[in-house]
Amino acid sequence: MKPYSKDLRLKVLDAADRGMARKEVAEVFGISLASVKRWLKRRRETGGVEASPIPGPQAAKGALLGEWLPGQLESNPDLTLAEHCEAFEEALGEKVSRATVCRRISRLPGEWPLKKSLP
Repeated sequence: MKPYSKDLRLKVLDAADRGMARKEVAEVFGISLASVKRWLKRRRETGGVEASPIPGPQAAKGALLGEWLPGQLESNPDLTLAEHCEAFEEALGEKVSRATVCRRISRLPGEWPLKKSLP
């Protein structure tokens, strides 16, 4: 899930600074009361309202798959998801699930066939 934008955070804090009740601010902007409280606390403690970085390492496998998959699909459009997963593991030595490959294909520009050609 992506963090709320800095612009929204500033608007929420501005409304709270103008005297609007925290609960009302949360309802008006469609966020939780806990978010309003958390942003006020963060501004009070750090002076800023930027979102915290997402914890954990970056997904290296996703970047590898994103670079490898378009060429693979162009050269082998009739492979199944499972076969693409096997080819990825053979080529790069990393296992990847069918769901991951499916999601990555859906994010690629252009249209890729869902049904495979008959042999």
